[in-house]
Amino acid sequence: MFAIANGTLEAVANPLVATLFPKNRTHYLNILHASWPAGMVIGGLIGWTMGGSFGWKTQLGLFLIPTLVYGIMFLGQKMPKSEASEKGLSFGEMYKDVGILGSLVVCFVLYLFFSGGLALSTGLSAGIAIALLIIASTMTKFSLGAWLIFVLFLTHALVGAVELGTDGWIQNITGNILTPDQGKILFVFTSFVMFSLRFCADFIEKKLKLSPVGILLVCSILGVIGLNMVSGISTFAGAMVALTVYALGKTFFWPTMLAVVGDRFPRTGAVAMSIMGGIGMMSAGLIGSPGLGYAKDRFAGEALQTANEAAYAEYKSESPSKFLFFGEVNGLDGGKLGAIQGKLNDARAELAKAGNADPQAAMEKLTDTERQVHKASIDGDRKTLLADAAIPATMAVIYLLLLLYFKAIGGYKPVQISSES
Repeated sequence: MFAIANGTLEAVANPLVATLFPKNRTHYLNILHASWPAGMVIGGLIGWTMGGSFGWKTQLGLFLIPTLVYGIMFLGQKMPKSEASEKGLSFGEMYKDVGILGSLVVCFVLYLFFSGGLALSTGLSAGIAIALLIIASTMTKFSLGAWLIFVLFLTHALVGAVELGTDGWIQNITGNILTPDQGKILFVFTSFVMFSLRFCADFIEKKLKLSPVGILLVCSILGVIGLNMVSGISTFAGAMVALTVYALGKTFFWPTMLAVVGDRFPRTGAVAMSIMGGIGMMSAGLIGSPGLGYAKDRFAGEALQTANEAAYAEYKSESPSKFLFFGEVNGLDGGKLGAIQGKLNDARAELAKAGNADPQAAMEKLTDTERQVHKASIDGDRKTLLADAAIPATMAVIYLLLLLYFKAIGGYKPVQISSES
């Protein structure tokens, strides 16, 4: 139910804001998406203050409060039509710019969902994806589609993987190195940074003279720097600086990408924007998280195997990890690793009661082998984030090429249906 609700919101809210503010989509889509980090700040504070006193059902039930408020706000409101709907374009005509090229990206993501999420056979998943591609192609009379939409769809898959898929692994590192309270502070702080910055897109675009594509390029570079910094953190202060840089990088990705497709392809109406949001969300769950999980298993397993072959034989997972076309690897057993982490957390709690807040002091409570396993896990987290930095690096190359393309055609500007080529 939550997935349906989130998908519906993503499909409706983004095109609605783009329609309401056609001359300033980047600014207002970023403001709309400030609600995401705002929710993380509020949720983090609720979990922090209510976690020990209220059950998870009570905490989760608080979502009904904003749901009721939004329901009252929208009662009796008349929603405007998109520019494409106002022009009387049919769904098939709106989908033409997506075409075969854009449908290829959609069908590939759906193939991953069928084969991974639904555990269907490879042949059946591929057959369904091909059938959907044929249907989509027929619907547009085999229009190839716009190459730029194809590039934007591919890039947004990377956005979903790096923005939504990375946070859990960052929390793994902070949870292993810092205290739980420090981890909570960092989570709330970086979310607040994102929330605040998303109100600044208009200033950046107009005062600093950066086009939406220019903003995305700068964010990608900051994302690469931030992930490299986060992979090496060892203190709370260092984590604060590194995560701030990373937050600066990922702040504008999602809403600004939606603004670009809205600016350049108004003829697609809500179609391309909704598809792009879906690609990003599915990529996070089907590519980002599984890919990072595979990388962690590979790097952590290799680190322990190099340090202590006997310990690796004892602590390796019985179930191999695999991802896309990469070879199978055996990471560390989650249950055994969790037992070590639990022992470490208990030791930290005891030391904290005694007045010792140094999270590293508790390492003395572990055996030599347990310390090696724990270190291998942290090494795996660090190398995973370094590998993850390749995603924003790839995005930076794409955005640079797009920036050069728009410069060659006279600069980036929003397009109206009457002026579309």
